[in-house]
Amino acid sequence: MSWREWALALLDEPDGPTPLIEFPTGGPVRVLLKDESAHPTGTMRHRHARALFRRAIREGLVTEGMTVVEATGGNAAVAQAWFARRLGLPYIVVMPGRRTEERARRVEELGGECRFVTPPLAIYDAARAVEGHFLDQFGRATEHDLADELLAQVTPDWVVVGANTGATSATLGRRTRVAVADPENSAYFPGWTLDAADYATGMPSRVEGIGRPRVEPGFKGDLVDRVIPVPDQTSRATAARIREVTGIAAGDASGAALAAGLMLAERMSGGLIVTVLGGIAAGR
Repeated sequence: MSWREWALALLDEPDGPTPLIEFPTGGPVRVLLKDESAHPTGTMRHRHARALFRRAIREGLVTEGMTVVEATGGNAAVAQAWFARRLGLPYIVVMPGRRTEERARRVEELGGECRFVTPPLAIYDAARAVEGHFLDQFGRATEHDLADELLAQVTPDWVVVGANTGATSATLGRRTRVAVADPENSAYFPGWTLDAADYATGMPSRVEGIGRPRVEPGFKGDLVDRVIPVPDQTSRATAARIREVTGIAAGDASGAALAAGLMLAERMSGGLIVTVLGGIAAGR
């Protein structure tokens, strides 16, 4: 068996479905939480990392022993480092800002290397300058298996997610009604409302992991049924509520998704909403 065949077989090994957890609402609409923190890497980026590696290996862009590079400051780096270690590939992530041990620790524990760059937007050019394959999670956003898994578990009226690369909302939007939760300063709500695929706010989102200063190429607005803006304060408060009710170490991105789901529920007389929890909060 070649390395390519071995690697693709490894990437095809299932982790098992992540659980659905009932969230009490006191109303006629059931709300379930799809707990993506149950992945080995504790994040929904686990699915996208697997899809990115599978695509790059199939296309011959990543071969045995090749260094893999990404530009990100979030949970995507943890998920990619985990897969790189399993595949025996060196991994380098270029992160924005100054080094902090909290941000670097989880990647370095998995054998990855963290490089920090300022100003923040310079991370993309810095990643492209590293010898190896730039995964480019935004430019090469890749749909994955969440819809197949979720719809085998339940038949929802709505699924609510954050946008980030756009891969997850596109994956779901081909199969079910999907709403995107969008935090303050993010481009997806105005871009979707105006049907402007090149919309940009020029301002960073304070909710790490879902909001973007521009509409990313992987976001397919025609596959999204609704985009719901969520105030940052509401995202934080709802994340605290998730932790209180379920014990899941949810971050503000998960709080935004549930807050948007609860807003939808208020307008419905019955039915089922699934909100996808993006992953654990940083430092938890």
